[in-house]
Amino acid sequence: MVHIFLDVMGGDEAPKCTVEGAFEALRANPELKLTLAGVQSQIEPLLTQCDDIRDRFSVLDTPEIITNHDAPVMAVRQKKQSGIVKGMLAVREGEADGFVSAGSTGAVLAGGMFRLGRIEGVERPALAPLLPNGKDFFCLIDCGANVDCLPAYLPQFGIMGSAYMRLMRDKKEPRVGLVNIGAEAEKGNALAKAAYPLMEKAPIHFIGNVEGRDITADLADVVVSDGFSGNLILKFMEGVAGTLLGIIKKEMMADFRGKLGGAIAKPAFRRVKKILDYTEVGGAPLLGVNGVVVKAHGSSNAHAIACAIRQAVLMAQKDVPGAIREGIAKALEEQQSQ
Repeated sequence: MVHIFLDVMGGDEAPKCTVEGAFEALRANPELKLTLAGVQSQIEPLLTQCDDIRDRFSVLDTPEIITNHDAPVMAVRQKKQSGIVKGMLAVREGEADGFVSAGSTGAVLAGGMFRLGRIEGVERPALAPLLPNGKDFFCLIDCGANVDCLPAYLPQFGIMGSAYMRLMRDKKEPRVGLVNIGAEAEKGNALAKAAYPLMEKAPIHFIGNVEGRDITADLADVVVSDGFSGNLILKFMEGVAGTLLGIIKKEMMADFRGKLGGAIAKPAFRRVKKILDYTEVGGAPLLGVNGVVVKAHGSSNAHAIACAIRQAVLMAQKDVPGAIREGIAKALEEQQSQ
């Protein structure tokens, strides 16, 4: 039985969507146990038609809510009765195997840093969502946790992303690329130039720089970036996907031939939409902290929450934090021996 702690009050549609997502996840996995943390008076009315799974979840009353308007670090320190803080502590104390929230990204990051703590040797934890590349998915790390980075952070991002892809996507030797404006080693800003030789020495399969146009070309399984550039890439990809789907739908409905062709191609378009849909992936894991943490999208629907829970379960079963711990320790040993 895997026990996941869910912040029910996190997300734009909370608590309704988070509770529905929790029920979907419980019905899909009979080996799953959940703690639903939130304002009990708001959760209780939603606990209907759940007799078949009632013995596998509990409700924890956490009357304080950390919102996107709160200063993350201050909120984590002061709102000790929030689901985010309680969840991080539950993972730290071994009472839960993982934590999932669609709430404040800043609070989840702060909670991971100050309540769970970093894995020994990790300079900075990083968010690492999976994004489609046409054949499978690649891991983009970091996508916003560290807006300002030092060169030493980036090879560690590569190590953490490699461990994640090896265990979660069965990539035996994940290809790691560094986001840059050119393929040559001497290209880029000061950060990219300084990070390149460090990436070459890290215990990863480093393939060199990856330009923006090649990020989705299946050249790398792990795409390493500072949090500022990574967040731009993530948001741009989300925007382009939405725009393209909107244009296709509009043009298909423009005339009779478009409607006829659209009807024939509808199953294919559904598959494309599913590939581009973030709700199918789950969320962005926070890698580098002492435990399993998945940050779901703020606009997650019930299915997205269920997928994020499934992702946390698999991370716990595969022991992703343990693999990262081993990778970082190996890198530090090699650095000391040089």
